[in-house]
Amino acid sequence: MTANRKSAFIVGVLFILATVTSIIGLILYDPILNGPNSLVTGSEHANQVILGALLELILACSVVGTSITLFPFLKKQNESLALGYVCFRLLEAAIIIVGVISVLSLLTLSQEFVKISTPNTASFQTSGILLKAVHDWTFMLGPNFMLAVNTMMCSYLLYKSKLVPRFISIMGLAGATLIFIATLLEMFGIILQLSTWGAILAVPVFAYEMILAVWLIVKGFNSTSHAS
Repeated sequence: MTANRKSAFIVGVLFILATVTSIIGLILYDPILNGPNSLVTGSEHANQVILGALLELILACSVVGTSITLFPFLKKQNESLALGYVCFRLLEAAIIIVGVISVLSLLTLSQEFVKISTPNTASFQTSGILLKAVHDWTFMLGPNFMLAVNTMMCSYLLYKSKLVPRFISIMGLAGATLIFIATLLEMFGIILQLSTWGAILAVPVFAYEMILAVWLIVKGFNSTSHAS
């Protein structure tokens, strides 16, 4: 396996890893973010929440890994834009990590609430609401808004370079546009973050990442385009 083929394989695996860890991580967070009494259920499912946080840290590493591995190929088309892709991927990962910290802080709050025999419930609930809000905003700005920006840059460079079939790049451009629209609608309260419309608008970018990942794992980069 050549160096270029290995790089393509790594990028494909990282895209899949990022998607899988993001979905499972969000599911594992359910007791502490969506439970009927999260101040109690969070503490009861502490290991589950910590595992979700660990998966999101892996997600952040995968996000950065894709951009670093792709950079040597994308910079030949436009080095400034390729560098921007790396920087914005780093920013996306940083926002995700802030979200992880908010969830782990909420877990600590839940554990303290359970320990105290007569807690000030209103105070704990207010703190919990604030920490949940931090997670919700980071979820909106990281995996949604920044994802749209990053996907747009990456898809454009892939389209120009022809490293992968152009239908994949076009799918990425369309997916980035739709997820950006979804983020704006969510920010202004027109649709909910986790809603039917939000899921519909997110499907194209999800399909793009999975198709791109499988293509890179199976086929690799277009060797002719890379050589040129």
